[in-house]
Amino acid sequence: MRELFWERYRLDELTNEEWEALCDGCGQCCLLKFHDDDSGELAVLNVACELLDIDSCRCGDYANRFARVPDCTQLTPARIDEFRWLPGSCAYRRLAEGRSLARWHPLISGDSRRMHRKGISVASFAVSQRDVPEADYDEHIIAILPIDG
Repeated sequence: MRELFWERYRLDELTNEEWEALCDGCGQCCLLKFHDDDSGELAVLNVACELLDIDSCRCGDYANRFARVPDCTQLTPARIDEFRWLPGSCAYRRLAEGRSLARWHPLISGDSRRMHRKGISVASFAVSQRDVPEADYDEHIIAILPIDG
């Protein structure tokens, strides 16, 4: 990877390896979300995709995630504006908004567990989709985000 690529290049100029390295491993994008077409709101649950290793906040089958989880969405530089629900701490969102990476980000700190210790990742509150019946999803809503409009 190129030195300080996140400071020197636009998101659409990054190599695939650099793009992937921007992921801080918080696991926020792996939480289940439901969009209400009528209200334009997005309900975020504390229920994580069945593939998420909640301790590490990494996908358990990243290479095959789209085949195994049809609803899995792929964040790309061209689609960054579609992901307005990303938390303000997210490296992709921060860079898209012209901000720098957070000091705890693994590319800056050299420590991939620092964000977990700071409580930024979902590791401290997420539960696996395998452990929650779909009928109980309403009980696991942790945020309602205004997305449209």
